[in-house]
Amino acid sequence: MGMNIGSGSSSSEPEVMMDINTTPLIDVMLVLIIMLIITIPVQLHSVNLNMPTGTPPPPTAPPPPVITVDIDFDGTVSWNGETVPDHANLEARLRQASTQADHPEVHIRPNKLVEYNAVATVLASAQRLGVTRLGVIGNEQFIK
Repeated sequence: MGMNIGSGSSSSEPEVMMDINTTPLIDVMLVLIIMLIITIPVQLHSVNLNMPTGTPPPPTAPPPPVITVDIDFDGTVSWNGETVPDHANLEARLRQASTQADHPEVHIRPNKLVEYNAVATVLASAQRLGVTRLGVIGNEQFIK
């Protein structure tokens, strides 16, 4: 059993086209896409907030005291301008700062040329001893 596909010399009828004409389908899809784009409302990418009006009340609590810890290029640590002789002394001061009732802010200001190990040691000691208000300041020196 077999089937002959193709043109034979005995028939004078034109061949039947087996492919689907996709041009009308594409035209219909383009019209639908255009209609969809036109009917979609413009999305606003904003969030409406009810902002307070007037001036805010002044803060009731005084600002916390600030302790500045400077780390020099050679790893020397200074506590409010006073050089700390060793790491044990620095940890004692950090422990005392963490137990104070007013919880002072500790600002660490590393030198641009200091090794990361010296800064990481001070940060790890502060975290381990419970200093909760800690910030690294002076980052503008690292911007080129």
